[in-house]
Amino acid sequence: MFSRPLFSLARSARMALTLTILSNFLTGLLTISQAWLLAQVINAVFLRGQTLTQVAPLLWGLLAIVIFRAAFIFGSEVNANRVAQTVKTEMRSRLVTHLQALGPAFTQNERTGELATAALEGVEALEAYFSQYLPQVVLAASIPLSVLLIVFPIDLLTGIVFLLTAPLVPFFMILIGKSGEALTGRQFAMLGRLSAHFFDVLQGITTLKILGQAKSQAQVIEQIGERYRQVTMQVLRVTFLSALALELLTTLSTAIVAVEIGFRLLYARMDFLPALFILVLAPDFYLPLRQLGLKYHAGMNGVTAAGRIFQILAMGAEVDTGKTDKIAKPANRPTFDFRFLSVSYTYPGRDTPALNGLTCHLPAGQRTALVGASGAGKSTLASLLLRFIEPASGQILVGETPLAQIPPEEWRQFVAWVPQNPYLFQDTLAANLRLARPDAAESDLVTACEQAGLMEFVAGLPQSFETPLGERGALISGGQAQRVALARAFLKNAPFLLLDEPTSSLDPALEAALEAAVQKLLAGRTALIIAHRLATIYQADQILVLDAGQVVESGTHAELLAKNGRYVRQLAVVSDQ
Repeated sequence: MFSRPLFSLARSARMALTLTILSNFLTGLLTISQAWLLAQVINAVFLRGQTLTQVAPLLWGLLAIVIFRAAFIFGSEVNANRVAQTVKTEMRSRLVTHLQALGPAFTQNERTGELATAALEGVEALEAYFSQYLPQVVLAASIPLSVLLIVFPIDLLTGIVFLLTAPLVPFFMILIGKSGEALTGRQFAMLGRLSAHFFDVLQGITTLKILGQAKSQAQVIEQIGERYRQVTMQVLRVTFLSALALELLTTLSTAIVAVEIGFRLLYARMDFLPALFILVLAPDFYLPLRQLGLKYHAGMNGVTAAGRIFQILAMGAEVDTGKTDKIAKPANRPTFDFRFLSVSYTYPGRDTPALNGLTCHLPAGQRTALVGASGAGKSTLASLLLRFIEPASGQILVGETPLAQIPPEEWRQFVAWVPQNPYLFQDTLAANLRLARPDAAESDLVTACEQAGLMEFVAGLPQSFETPLGERGALISGGQAQRVALARAFLKNAPFLLLDEPTSSLDPALEAALEAAVQKLLAGRTALIIAHRLATIYQADQILVLDAGQVVESGTHAELLAKNGRYVRQLAVVSDQ
């Protein structure tokens, strides 16, 4: 139930956690004092016949203890909530930052719903671990020990009974909890699969309706949900069994204490005051242990959820941000010359390399088109230039500087990326454009939109640049989304462009309308274009034909046609698209 990574999280909330434990400990000591004063009041009134005036100091002391206990309990809850909030905030921040560092190379192989479950439900599950279970562990160790230190000098026999019966509670807690631990792991894994599948169905609901498969997927979700319900009920069954066992143990243990004290009182072998004090104190001796058993399952949920989170955090980011060698950002827009020297890369979990000793040259100020079948390595090459991944071997040079020596965040300031399907966030048009340059003035937005041919669309929006675009640009068309992506590139004014053929999925009329904007964007820049259209291939200064992670042909369109090799066969495939 304990691990260094979880304790490392608690360091950020060390003071609040310490105050929580201290408040709980002082509450336990006040409980002992309360039992002693209560026993003295009862002894004084019923056996010694004292009046209200005579026991008033004891009653006032009892009232003060009750007030202080309430204050410490309140302080404990406040600090426990502070611990939970601090830990959750830090964990979410670390998880999101690490996912960003891992980049698309990691997330494209994961299911979004499952990652969202880890970031939301998984982090929430840590709250009970830090605010309830962890303080209770300290309390379950300290309060019974304090009671034993007080009881042993008063009554050796009762102290031995306490000492022998107390370990039974954690023993059965762990014994029963072991079976619940596996079930809790299954429950969390099932929740992740359910979330991932449900999210995937929501994203593809339009396609499912078109294909008439919406009802069948609803049945699949119902089946997964039923399996999750069954696992959850199994977890609850173990939880209730554990609670019953612990309640039975503590009740029987308290009864044993009561019986052995009762017999000794009956035969006048024990004074009433210590006997009453121990009887009042007995339930409070077992209470921290019983509460630990109840919160053990909350702790298991936290540990199970943390296991998946730390599994993600343990995955090393592909990009090493520790490099310190930098290149200065020029005042004027530069042109970059790229050289790939025997670059290889294999995706985790795969045997076949995506790039296998690739060597090529992307001349400065020229347009290079990448052509190749699916899986040839085009996207991998682009990911290397975007610094989403790093070469397993080989080197990429920018001029004379190794690309690996440039910090990723600084490097990306030089790069503008226009994908086939640009991502638009649930925000205004201005906010989506300023992703390229956060400090851009509205006049800059206007200029970029004019260059991308987007101003007519902007003029028709009800709130101009402050109009929300909807989740993933749901409120605008595909062509308008492509123009927004082009406007981002114009706004960024980067010296190196990476285009995944932004007009490939558009109809011919819209493609022709956007082609002029694309050509204007390419002017005077180094560009790498993943080519899907003949028009783009013809206009490229250089064409690289990729196959099995290697450049098998290179040259201009005319030169490659004259060779009548792989390029010509690939061109036939492109022509049919």
